[in-house]
Amino acid sequence: MSDPPIGAGKSSFDLVDPERLFEILALAPDSVLLDVGCGAGHYALAAAVRLAPGGRVHAVDAWAEAIETLEETAESMGLANVRARVADAGKRLPLENQRVDVCLLAAVFHELVQAGRDRGTLREIRRVLKPQGRLAVVEFNARQASPGPPPAVRLAPEDLAGRVGAHGFRCQGFQDLTEALYLALFTLEPAA
Repeated sequence: MSDPPIGAGKSSFDLVDPERLFEILALAPDSVLLDVGCGAGHYALAAAVRLAPGGRVHAVDAWAEAIETLEETAESMGLANVRARVADAGKRLPLENQRVDVCLLAAVFHELVQAGRDRGTLREIRRVLKPQGRLAVVEFNARQASPGPPPAVRLAPEDLAGRVGAHGFRCQGFQDLTEALYLALFTLEPAA
């Protein structure tokens, strides 16, 4: 068994109203969603149920045991539209260029920043997103002490927008999902 990454095994999914989240994301029935840092796949599975049978969910995580759990759960739920893989998103996502409509980073961006893997991950997300694709980032509010990571590693919306915006994304806005979590939506900046 490999050592789990920082924050592995914990999920913010139980803190979110999935109906509200997916209403905001407004996924088309044939959407391709990529869940980066998916863990055991709570968000990926919820998306797959909503997108079946015409849409597809790709889920990646560096922790092999989490991917194994996700694959088993998807199979037990009869979800044939989930493709889960072990990958280091900061190095290479296992997808071809411009294949993804929506990329979801659910409560993992602060961990990528902490590990110095945010730049590589954003570069890879840019590569796999379609030109009209969107990046959705769920993060813990900096003003809320718990639940979630220590306050020192949390990202205020403006900080998140600056970090992501520096890599060719345009912030479309923020929405509070709960007292503890917010959602930031980004689109790709047009190529210069």
